[in-house]
Amino acid sequence: MTSKKKKDLSLIVTSFYMKIIGFWMASNNAERFLRKFAMFYTVIALLIAIVFELRDIYFTWGDFGELLSLVRYAKTNFWHSNYDPHEQLIMDSCKHTCTYLVCIFTFFAQGTVISYIIRPIVANIGRNESERMLPFNMWLNLPLSITPYFEVAFVIQVLSLYHVGVCYLCFDNFLCIINLHTAGQFRMLQYRFANMCDVNNHEKYYENSEKSSNANKYALFTNFIRQHQALIAYCKKLEKVFSLMVLGQVLLFSLLMCLDGYLVLMDDAPLTKRLIFAFHIAGCMCQLLMFTYSCDCLIRESMNVANAGYESSWSLLSMDKYGKMLRKDLLLVIMRSNLPCCLTASGFFVVSLETYTGILSTAVSYFTLLRHQIEVPSST
Repeated sequence: MTSKKKKDLSLIVTSFYMKIIGFWMASNNAERFLRKFAMFYTVIALLIAIVFELRDIYFTWGDFGELLSLVRYAKTNFWHSNYDPHEQLIMDSCKHTCTYLVCIFTFFAQGTVISYIIRPIVANIGRNESERMLPFNMWLNLPLSITPYFEVAFVIQVLSLYHVGVCYLCFDNFLCIINLHTAGQFRMLQYRFANMCDVNNHEKYYENSEKSSNANKYALFTNFIRQHQALIAYCKKLEKVFSLMVLGQVLLFSLLMCLDGYLVLMDDAPLTKRLIFAFHIAGCMCQLLMFTYSCDCLIRESMNVANAGYESSWSLLSMDKYGKMLRKDLLLVIMRSNLPCCLTASGFFVVSLETYTGILSTAVSYFTLLRHQIEVPSST
């Protein structure tokens, strides 16, 4: 009996695209020629793409207006000392939280960089000059293990590595600081809304000039509404600048933590290599917690504006023109605050602390599956 050979659609599709880029087996001279031509075309296409990207970077160099506008607005409206004692306590709390998160993440990120530098130093102890290793491979036709080539290459790699580490952490630190300070501004706004109709001064205003009292309160209330609108617009700018970066991080974190955890627990891995990935996995967890927690604070504090507005003493105002206008506009503020300000992963989902737990759960699942797939063949 002859069994029909089933076609594997996935293999057919994969082999088709592998042939297009020139990475597949050839059985005759014609196919070898086509493979070489496809590979040559692939290299040329990639070089052209790189040229386009470099040209785009060249013509957009210095065009970081949106990011700089976020910094400029925060410097003007957030980071100043014109606060009352309660608002200054809120600002100090934001600063302390930012300090803890930024310093912890920076420690692990810099620890990863230092571990990459320490590894070749430890490995080169006791080796001959011709066997020395660099932090990374350099495919150059030079005697890189011989002095002075080795020292020059080592310094260049260390300086480049350190700068990569700085680029890795700086934008996440900035996003965390901006999110927490924006959440702090929402907390200050809650305090202002809750005290805009001061009960202690209400009777005094009511006895002296009821109409003037309500007019002043409504003028103060409209000023707070403008501040609320400015914070909402600022959050939209944050979403526009950082949403794509957040999406990339969320997609990569599960895989990175899974692979880092596996490499840390490898039996045959040297201690210096384990140290690199131990620092990296700790840095990834801190980094993930840092921006998910800050995004969660932004969600909660922007929604709490509604509660603060409702808990103010608006019911004690008289039902004159300004009292009715304040009640009606306060209802609009409460309705708008029920729609939280948030950052999304390029619009796919809202980033919050639930994102943190979900990514950790996915990373653990990947790690368990990877360990199982590797241990089963070794045991058999």
